[in-house]
Amino acid sequence: MKSKVYETPQSALDGLTRDGITVAVGGFGLCGIPEQLILALRDSGATGLTAISNNAGVDDWGLGLLLATRQIRRMVSSYVGENAEFERQYMAGELELEFNPQGTLAERMRAGGAGIAGFFTKTGVGTIVAQGKETKEFDGETYVLERGIRADLSLVKAWKADESGNLIFRKTARNFNPMVAMCGRVCVAEVEEIVPTGSLDPDHIHTPGIYVDRIVRTESVKRIEQRTVRAR
Repeated sequence: MKSKVYETPQSALDGLTRDGITVAVGGFGLCGIPEQLILALRDSGATGLTAISNNAGVDDWGLGLLLATRQIRRMVSSYVGENAEFERQYMAGELELEFNPQGTLAERMRAGGAGIAGFFTKTGVGTIVAQGKETKEFDGETYVLERGIRADLSLVKAWKADESGNLIFRKTARNFNPMVAMCGRVCVAEVEEIVPTGSLDPDHIHTPGIYVDRIVRTESVKRIEQRTVRAR
């Protein structure tokens, strides 16, 4: 079987990027983002991208880098704070935005990866989130239909992987990454450590290798999104 291990983020994306694709990206703020794969995606020059991610990083890191180069045409997100360029492009009509409640976005990606075309949820009923969507009554309560998400490409960040692509995430850096990995037709994971297949305790694996197509070891920058200090 062909090895899933690649030497560089650029080689890990080779043949996967093109204009107009949908890319799901893991992370929450700057925590658990596939930072080096994002840089490689930027350097690929692909444009007209639809990016599915909880948010878009900050102005000079994460998906904010792709906003700066105008490679993202549309964002599917829960939160647009911390990124002034995101706000500016949206308010100027230069960037399309589909808002999703945070839990709904996570479930849409999980459902897509599980082969579930859609599901009903109470979240968003009676708000603009539900406009134009089918609603249905269950036990006297109104629910809105949300579609599962399937992305052309998923980019995730994990702490450790084995050579078969089984992934372990570290603490809160897990966040959206497992759902992002599931929903991609092709999933590329950047990791801090790669170990031989069979080295990981099966009970500790968060994302099975069946969802992961390529892995690459990278050095993490681990920037802090907001540094908060207090006076002594």
